[in-house]
Amino acid sequence: MSKRILIICGDYVEDYELMVPFQTLQAFGHHVDAVCPGKASGEQVRTAIHDFEGDQTYSEKRGHNFTLNASFDEVDVASYDALLVPGGRAPEYLRLNARVLDIVRTMVDAGKPIAAICHGAQLLTAAEVVRGRRISAYPACAPEVTQAGGEYVGIGLAEALVDGQFVTAPAWPAHPAWLKAFNALLG
Repeated sequence: MSKRILIICGDYVEDYELMVPFQTLQAFGHHVDAVCPGKASGEQVRTAIHDFEGDQTYSEKRGHNFTLNASFDEVDVASYDALLVPGGRAPEYLRLNARVLDIVRTMVDAGKPIAAICHGAQLLTAAEVVRGRRISAYPACAPEVTQAGGEYVGIGLAEALVDGQFVTAPAWPAHPAWLKAFNALLG
């Protein structure tokens, strides 16, 4: 059965963590809307490509432009069955938007499936929805998860973690496991 999935993204979202789930979930037959605060359907966000090249942290390169297919100001949270939060640099500033945090809280409070990857955990921690939950994320987000009352779980870059309605993962190499687990939660 097709589900309606909301993706909240923004400029310099991680390229793969937006584009791959957006396309994969559509291929599974789901309706997927990608929105960004301050932008309307048809406008674009810039993406960044994060790679693991042996440095102490990921490298960052300019990615593609991604065309949004829905307008943030028109989001009716009740019409969605699930939420997906990609990583990259976007969550760093999106967590300052009160409406974004309200959307996250509303979806969590309704018991809907939540998928977050990499720095997407920053929206979950800022929305104060991880207390008592086991959450994975990019390792640099571990202190935020812990400070927000969650249990940070360090797993391999290609692994995903399910805790109730949450499916989390450290980075885009986890796409196969993360999207498979998310799709299972969608029913």
